[in-house]
Amino acid sequence: MRKLLLFSIVLVTGLVFSGRLFYLQVYDTSFQKLSENNAIKIIYDYPQRGYLFDRNGKLLVANQPSYDVMVIPRGVQPLDTLEFCELLKITKEGFITTLKKARVYSPRLPSVVIQQLTKEEYAYLSEKMHKYDGFYIQKRSLRDYQVKHSANVLGYIREVDERIIKRNPYYQMGEIIGVQGVESSYEEVLRGVKGVKYIQKDRFNRDIGPYKNGIFDTLPERGKDITLTIDATLQKYGEELFINKRGGIVAIEPATGEILALITAPYYDPSLLVGQERSKNFTKLWYDTIGKPLFDRGLSGEYPPGSPFKTLTALIGLQEGVIDTEEKVWCRGGYTYGRGVKLRCHHHRTPLSMKGGVAQSCNTYFCTVYRRTIEKYPSPQEGIDNWKKHLSSFGLGDFTGHDLPSGKRGLIPNSKYYNRYYEYPKYKWYATATISNAIGQGEVNLTPMQMANFTAAIANRGYFYKPHMIKEIKNIDTIPQKYTTKNTTTIDPVHFGPVVEGMFDVFNRGTAAHLQIPGIEICGKTGTAENYTKINGVRTQLTDHSVFIAFAPKDNPKIALAVFVENGYWGGRWAGRIASLMIEKYLKGEITRTDLERYVLEGSLEEEYAKPYSGEPFRINY
Repeated sequence: MRKLLLFSIVLVTGLVFSGRLFYLQVYDTSFQKLSENNAIKIIYDYPQRGYLFDRNGKLLVANQPSYDVMVIPRGVQPLDTLEFCELLKITKEGFITTLKKARVYSPRLPSVVIQQLTKEEYAYLSEKMHKYDGFYIQKRSLRDYQVKHSANVLGYIREVDERIIKRNPYYQMGEIIGVQGVESSYEEVLRGVKGVKYIQKDRFNRDIGPYKNGIFDTLPERGKDITLTIDATLQKYGEELFINKRGGIVAIEPATGEILALITAPYYDPSLLVGQERSKNFTKLWYDTIGKPLFDRGLSGEYPPGSPFKTLTALIGLQEGVIDTEEKVWCRGGYTYGRGVKLRCHHHRTPLSMKGGVAQSCNTYFCTVYRRTIEKYPSPQEGIDNWKKHLSSFGLGDFTGHDLPSGKRGLIPNSKYYNRYYEYPKYKWYATATISNAIGQGEVNLTPMQMANFTAAIANRGYFYKPHMIKEIKNIDTIPQKYTTKNTTTIDPVHFGPVVEGMFDVFNRGTAAHLQIPGIEICGKTGTAENYTKINGVRTQLTDHSVFIAFAPKDNPKIALAVFVENGYWGGRWAGRIASLMIEKYLKGEITRTDLERYVLEGSLEEEYAKPYSGEPFRINY
């Protein structure tokens, strides 16, 4: 029985295969022409990428036509190489190398020989390309930037490489993809869907029409237009304020988490990365290792936050119940701990309660609050981990979840970090070993994006929305839910009032009193962040960074921001001025503090950046 079953299976299988083979050879003629050494040429019809607009409908990025010379290696016939290279204005060596790479990639699929021809070059070449079998001109669109700012926000497009193709089979050699910024984050939305045409060729490699009358051809689908959250006017103004300076600004609408401005400096004109000069310009930007224009300082720059961090120290202290708003702390020129170590403070009236502590940026006050917060728990390990728990609820020490591709986590150290650093339990450590955390120094590092985000949380009195750049995608009703979900901090809303009042007094009678804007109630916090580097293996202090956070108006705030100016001395000198100007520009649409504007626009830090060393061995954190 088993032998009969096996024989039957073999017999049936053989009959099926024989019948199918007979049908294909005798009755089915659909592949008859192909069997006569015909081939199918695949031509992609590339759609236009979606346009980009700012929050007010201003067009930021459109498209312009471009033409690429393509090759299908299998179809190339003997040709006059010198004549062809002269026609394309390329070297013979470069042409041979390109053709070899194309054959390695695929003899049947198209590869780029020359990309991004002008209209004039296309018109000239199109009359002559018929002489060269295997070559043709492919039309596609390139970006046409309507603005000279926002390069870090918008990103750019470039040709895919083999690594991208292996990771994503949607792309073929010679196609383009969004890199950095919105172009990368929303690539699948912006690129659209490419159309495909199948052209049948005869044995002489001549086109004889659409394969099967075009029943497999598809039309391209244009990419979707995107409205961004940024305000183009504010973005442009912010970049102007950073001429001859390095650093960044992140401005957020507290009520929504929408990013109003994202500035990094130095910056570049996005149109530099379009056209045949793109490669040369990119190389120049890439090898600028001093200014680093391709490095987004707003998202990836990790800095000690300095005194703005004191607002969080105060909030955690109130939540933990280690201090109240009325208790006053005496300051005698600094905070002394350990064996007479003194963390210095600038001169101000004393004693101070919380409101005055914030307004006057008293180091002693916040070191006292921080130490009590850590020592409230049985061990410093428990204290530090509880401290970090509160800070994590503000989105610190991790990615903020924004919809741009780059960014850094920053650092909020925990007990594991310090146990490893101090080789615990071989050596014990206590709250005073980490006391610099109280004033935003020590091991704490934040990005300007994280600083703007926690400022928005304070402006909202205890909650924030994840920062995002997407406002609307055409024909798509909603944006991702994670950008409309409220994130609540571990601090009770009741505790924010005193800190907000202290930040308001920073402008009224504190360290930013000279930065007031008529008619706008601004809450802010100045900061001076220590800046160390290694020179010849020696840890050396350079000129401090200038830091400032602010939001306005005080009630129902419309904008929250963080400004970071590298080597800018102290908070009120550069960052504070820039913050006040940005707030007035956004809320009023004009500038009345022209004295501040003149100082910033005409000022430069280029000489400071040229110095190998600057700064004093001691600093005042205010």
